[in-house]
Amino acid sequence: MPDAISNTSPLLYLYRGGVLEWLPQLFNETWIPNAVVLELQEGRRIGYDVPNPSDYAWLQIVEPHAVPSEWLTLDLGAGELAATALALENPDRVVLLDDGLARRIAQAAGLKVWGTLKVLLEAKGRGLTESIGPLIEHLKDAGMWISDDVRRRVLALAGEGKG
Repeated sequence: MPDAISNTSPLLYLYRGGVLEWLPQLFNETWIPNAVVLELQEGRRIGYDVPNPSDYAWLQIVEPHAVPSEWLTLDLGAGELAATALALENPDRVVLLDDGLARRIAQAAGLKVWGTLKVLLEAKGRGLTESIGPLIEHLKDAGMWISDDVRRRVLALAGEGKG
């Protein structure tokens, strides 16, 4: 199994989908930078239903040594910057990102990028669930923006739709 580094949104959406516990079944280790912890704490402080990283012994807080200075001018959140920088220092790990700009930057840097929907596909492929369609609908209801085209393509890849 691979190792992973996660940004805030995959943790949030998997938690809201009730499947956050799939991560230790898909990855040997899952690291998060402290910026992700702080983003989750801020969400909880203002009343959002978010996971508490300390409730998950398999989540490890690991800091990047540095963030590339050219990334600081980009429209990325602190969690995205820190997770991507940590992945740049550990390129053998999968980096979990949902934001389009963050994904493009990570891919341009040669990193292996998965989003929340890829996690669902992998979980189905490994027999953790029989169907991801209801989970995708739940994620949309929980605030994740998923276009109809992306939803159809993911369901087709899962063997649950005609594409």
